[in-house]
Amino acid sequence: MKYIRYSRYTGEPAGDVDLQELLKRLGDFLLQSGFESQSYGVSEMDPEQTMEALRQAILRALQEGDLVPEDLLEELTAQNADPAGQQQLRDLVDRLIQRLMEEGYLQGDLPQVTPPPDKMARGSVGSERDAQNTRFEITDKTIDFLGFRTLKDLLGSLGKSSFGRHDTRELATGIESGGASRPYEFGDTLNLDVSGTLFNAVRREGAKVPIELDYPDLMVHQCEYHSSCATVMMLDCSHSMILYGEDRFTPAKRVALALSHLIRTQFPGDSLHLVLFHDSAEEVPLAELARVQVGPYYTNTREGLRLAQRILARQKKDMRQIVMITDGKPSALTLEDGRIYKNAFGLDPLVVTQTLEEVAKCRKAGILINTFMLASDYNLVHFVQKVAEICRGKAYFTTPYTLGQYLLMDYMSKKTRHIH
Repeated sequence: MKYIRYSRYTGEPAGDVDLQELLKRLGDFLLQSGFESQSYGVSEMDPEQTMEALRQAILRALQEGDLVPEDLLEELTAQNADPAGQQQLRDLVDRLIQRLMEEGYLQGDLPQVTPPPDKMARGSVGSERDAQNTRFEITDKTIDFLGFRTLKDLLGSLGKSSFGRHDTRELATGIESGGASRPYEFGDTLNLDVSGTLFNAVRREGAKVPIELDYPDLMVHQCEYHSSCATVMMLDCSHSMILYGEDRFTPAKRVALALSHLIRTQFPGDSLHLVLFHDSAEEVPLAELARVQVGPYYTNTREGLRLAQRILARQKKDMRQIVMITDGKPSALTLEDGRIYKNAFGLDPLVVTQTLEEVAKCRKAGILINTFMLASDYNLVHFVQKVAEICRGKAYFTTPYTLGQYLLMDYMSKKTRHIH
């Protein structure tokens, strides 16, 4: 006869870890922009990540925070020198990876729990190396989550602790209900506040039938009009975005993800397109934003502006704008015959002249350009100020840490105006 022995369920450490908090702490690793590769002297940009690199990133996240009980983490860390302790820690990390895949945040081959080195069969070293080089990819669910968390953090820093979905019907008409009421003035749209109007009349004449309305009794709703906006975000992915000991590209990607999430959930009538500019320029689907990296490129600002204009020419919106995030001077130019002229030394007069001419074309087409500069070189500041002067846009001289706040405030400030 077959027997089943039951025992008390004590749970597992990996089951107590908040996966979303873990993903937040892994954000910079999952959105790698080539900065880590450059610091180790690797010239080729490989957007794919190995399972072993993911294990190390999760281990660092566990050691830096309170994702698992402190006593358990101390025990696992203390046993790190012991093969059995190493295997226990590795099992914990592998189980977390498995949970991330089961929840749809990662995709790839599920990690295999490997035995300690002293118990591995002879001839299995090669298979262990292959397991370490197994690739994984983040899913669209992860990209959406990282955009949401970045947007939530940015709104919190701006004094907006929460946000939700607006009513789609209201956004489609461009009018968002709500706001205060005030007395009617000549020229106002008669968006009548019925209850406020009747209350004034009753307070003036008393409760009687019929109610006599007079001009001073009229009250109107004060609402906000949400204009539709087409935005092209130009993102510099030249080599300088990861040089000088600072990763400027990953924060820029985070901000782009946050803006994409904001538009999709709060302003569905708006549109957002992404243009990467380097030696040339290309439009990249927003779904691929998290996977792009910098390269050994120059900065062809003019080609990025030309592509952005073509995209915005197809958009029928109240407002069309270009948001340009860069840290370098224009150093490349596409010639008429298709060749690319490059000069990384100083501000080349030919490149600067052609780029400013393209800025003037944007202004003529009614396209606003706002530039977010991640550098403070005097010549670059002068160039960006010239761009802002020509197109009557704004120039923000910021850092990777404050970029998101400035960009979000600028975008939302142009979305609303009060009407009556």
